[in-house]
Amino acid sequence: MDSPGADRTVTRALLSVQDKTGLAELSQGLAGLGIELWATTGTRRALEEAGVRADAVEALTGVDAWFAGRVKTLHPAIFGGILAPRTPDGLAEASRLRLRLFDLVAVNFYPFERHVAEEPAAADREEFIDVGGVSLARAAAKNHAWVGVLTDPAQYPDALAELRPARTLSAATRQRLAAVAFARCARYDAAIARALGPATVPGFPADLSFRADALTLRYGENPHQRAAAYALGDPGALGDTPPEVRTLKGDAPSYTNLLDLQTAIGLVEEFEGPAAAVVKHATPCGAATAATLAEAVAAALATDPVARYGCAVAVNRPVGPGVPEALHGIFVDLLAAPSFDPQALEALGRRPKLKLVATAIGAGAAGRWEARTALGRLLVQEADRRRLAAGQLRRVAGPELGPEELASLGFAWSVVRHARSNAIVLARGTTTVGIGSGQPTRVKAVELACEVAGPRARGAVLASDAFFPFADGIEVAARAGVRAILQPGGSVRDADVLAAAERAGMSMYFSGWRVFRH
Repeated sequence: MDSPGADRTVTRALLSVQDKTGLAELSQGLAGLGIELWATTGTRRALEEAGVRADAVEALTGVDAWFAGRVKTLHPAIFGGILAPRTPDGLAEASRLRLRLFDLVAVNFYPFERHVAEEPAAADREEFIDVGGVSLARAAAKNHAWVGVLTDPAQYPDALAELRPARTLSAATRQRLAAVAFARCARYDAAIARALGPATVPGFPADLSFRADALTLRYGENPHQRAAAYALGDPGALGDTPPEVRTLKGDAPSYTNLLDLQTAIGLVEEFEGPAAAVVKHATPCGAATAATLAEAVAAALATDPVARYGCAVAVNRPVGPGVPEALHGIFVDLLAAPSFDPQALEALGRRPKLKLVATAIGAGAAGRWEARTALGRLLVQEADRRRLAAGQLRRVAGPELGPEELASLGFAWSVVRHARSNAIVLARGTTTVGIGSGQPTRVKAVELACEVAGPRARGAVLASDAFFPFADGIEVAARAGVRAILQPGGSVRDADVLAAAERAGMSMYFSGWRVFRH
């Protein structure tokens, strides 16, 4: 008899899989180790094609599949063989009941999620709800003190490697596999619940589950606040899978680092060309696109030499040799990129306090959804990914702008949506020169952006995340030399605002929609 915490010798395995990926290699490996195999009908046919012999579970249950396969493994002879404790009393009872004990279960489920995704209104979707397979996985996971459970073909190679040559699985492996099995069952059940029970809000799941994430946070916003990171227990619930965040140098990202990264990654994902975003306190203080990544980084960092101190920087291209030079002499707390080439990694590695993080950037890695808490509630909304379409801008004051100036307005709009309301962005070309955000009044945000820009405001364009309620913000921008403004429009005082723009000879365009970010 093995104790619960010991390595467990595998002598008999039960195979019942819908997804036959890797089954031939798994079964051949198990058989080669002398492990006795039992299988359900469809799995056994696949094993025969692979030249592997397995006994039929019907020989244990004494019954064929009932109700077109709805009942196959749901039998005490199967579940008793999985759930029996390998204690003296448990073994004695199993012997009295003439049970065959299973030490390993490989199982996966009917593809309910795929079926519903392909045919959301299918009348037969209930037929794709797995009962026996989920029950087998739960039983084996519950009894992981003695039983190993495989629920994903990706687990097969590692399991076989550990089983060779002594046919044993460690207690740590069995527990880890059990945790994966329970998580898979939870995701499967959640997918069924979403499909059968309409959400309280159309397009949103009725409930969400979360699990502790691999990221460890030292503390929250301040050292006296505890903090933890959680990922969706069912990533499919909102269609997002959290990207891997790999620390290549320095401490793991902190609570505030992650908030900065969310903003920075979302910003650089706006652009197809090389782009960089400089973020402090979860709001941009610089952004740029350029012909090369190094030029974009240098331009973004030049926006606000004061605010950038201790910033987080994200880029949407692999970091090459030119980027370290662009960071020279500037205190950057964290740099995130899709990857780093060896030469850049070596150069950046010499900076003692810089954290280097590799993570997915691009193609919506920042996520389709955003969540915050308020009054003990989890608030979830779609991330703002609406694009400013070509030709959508409506000129309402001043002279018509040329293509380059219109492109600069579009760039400023892409940045301002990531700043905190009230938000104002000044840009020249595709580089920010001043950002004002998080102010209680819009005119204060304009004043701050113009103060940061200084003489660079003259000839710049301005984007505002929401309408101007009064003409005062336009007058401040005009005195600073701003050439053109893009704003949503829709204020009851639009006439006063447009008149101020006309007096200043300033072009003004309306987008027709706002991009608040509180």
